[in-house]
Amino acid sequence: MIGYVTIGTADMEKAKQFWVDLLEPLGAKLIMDMGRIAFIGSNMGQPMLALCTPYDGAGTHPGNGNMLAIPAGSREMVDTLYARAMELGASDEGPAGERMPTFYGGYFRDSDGNKAVFYHMG
Repeated sequence: MIGYVTIGTADMEKAKQFWVDLLEPLGAKLIMDMGRIAFIGSNMGQPMLALCTPYDGAGTHPGNGNMLAIPAGSREMVDTLYARAMELGASDEGPAGERMPTFYGGYFRDSDGNKAVFYHMG
C-alpha cells in the first residue's frame, strides 16, 4: 500500500550515508538519486524511504507526531539496528525494549531530527 515515505534533510550526502548504512542489514541500498531527492530500499517494487531537500527552498523540519516505523523482523535485529543507529550518530528517543506484550521497539532521531523506530511485533 505504501510506495515511499519522504523525509526532509538539510544535508543530502550526510542523510544518504546515514540511512543507507543503517538500513543495509535489511537489504536496503540507494536505488535512485536525482540530486534533491534520493530513494532507499530493496527495489522499486517495495516500500522505499525517500530523502529530499524541500522543494520550496525553505528550511527542513521534522513534523510533530510524524515517525517512520521500520519492521526489523526480530527483537535481536531491533537491538542490532538501534545500536547501529546510535553508532552512526542518531540521538536516542527510547532504547530498544518491550513497550507492551506484543511490541518491541527502539526509537531514535537522525541528524535532521526525523524520528524513527525499529520494531518487532509478536
